Amino acid sequence: MAAAVDSAPVPWIAMYHSVGDCSDDPYRVTVTPERLGRQLTWLRRRGLRGVSMAALLAEPTRTDLVGLTFDDGYADFLDHALPVLREHDFGATLFVLPGRLGGDNAWDPLGPRKRLLTADGIRSAAEAGVEIGSHGLTHVDLTEADDLRLKAETVESRAVLEELTGATVAGFCYPYGTVDQRAIDAVRDAGYTYACAIDPGPLTGPLALPRLHIGQNDTAVRLFLKHRLHRLRRRPVEGL
Repeated sequence: MAAAVDSAPVPWIAMYHSVGDCSDDPYRVTVTPERLGRQLTWLRRRGLRGVSMAALLAEPTRTDLVGLTFDDGYADFLDHALPVLREHDFGATLFVLPGRLGGDNAWDPLGPRKRLLTADGIRSAAEAGVEIGSHGLTHVDLTEADDLRLKAETVESRAVLEELTGATVAGFCYPYGTVDQRAIDAVRDAGYTYACAIDPGPLTGPLALPRLHIGQNDTAVRLFLKHRLHRLRRRPVEGL
């Protein structure tokens, strides 16, 4: 059994949020387009390729692939992130909130207010080849949701996105990165084949994938250290 665990893959998944002006960024969720470009250049120069979660999980043992994920579905993705991804010929997965179409990040009490993608914006991203996943309906902590809300956030968000994009939605992303077994079971029952968390510890698996936060302060040196330490700090993902 120990040998099987040791041989399980430890995929590297980068977690981004907003791409734009980071002068007012109390939650450190924003990188500038220039910083994003330098970070993706660093990946490419090291022989690494940024891909969507679907592409990463199709070949989970490849060590040259990096999953690029963008949480919350900020409207700046189309104007600031997508052109940089195209420049590097990288793929990505965008986790969106179909219950807040065209709204803002009201769940962040300190602000600043950031606009979210509309239905047309999500369709534009999908048409550009970006994988669309669910971040729930409204960005609530699933570990604190009652049964009715838990089902709505998982089942209804997937149904809305599939109708909106005309494509199967395979991936889910836990708001705030918080996850417990009840949330995992709800995501599985809703039909998702994978889900992203942050550091799920012993719950690590295809429905609780660990990710690394990438921010404005992540220069080449910090990215090098994060990449080198990733396999030491994260649990292997059995079942991929």
